[in-house]
Amino acid sequence: MAEQIQIADGFSKKEKYEAIFPQIEALLSAETDIVANMANLTAVLKEVFGFFWVGFYVVKNNELVLAPFQGPIACTRIAFGKGVCGTAWERKQTIIVPDVDKFPGHIACSSLSRSEIVVPVWKNGKVIAVLDVDCTELNTFDETDALYLEKIVALLKF
Repeated sequence: MAEQIQIADGFSKKEKYEAIFPQIEALLSAETDIVANMANLTAVLKEVFGFFWVGFYVVKNNELVLAPFQGPIACTRIAFGKGVCGTAWERKQTIIVPDVDKFPGHIACSSLSRSEIVVPVWKNGKVIAVLDVDCTELNTFDETDALYLEKIVALLKF
């Protein structure tokens, strides 16, 4: 039976990531199914940080297809190079968007989303998925999020 990941109130963003990292590592190492691990990872991030939307898109037939997520209904498919997710896939790098309304070609799955970070997931030198995290406030994400989310998604074994 899975245990809840516990974080005390009053922790900084960095302290939260540092506290949950070993717990996520243990959670993911105990399970071999990638869908189960993506599902639990999105739940942990949503629960601990209160993000508006947290989810994965997986590369299938040269497009990103919606995978496990937490939050409201989302876009199902995203083309290569389109929106923040498709651009992160194309550029093969994490993208931080302080204000989604200022990102050229932003795909608005929800008008409530104001800032976003998208982190590529790698296997054998190729981007095989992206982690997409949205928030209802502007300027939510920074290099701390990028650093820790990149470390966290590297734990996934596809």
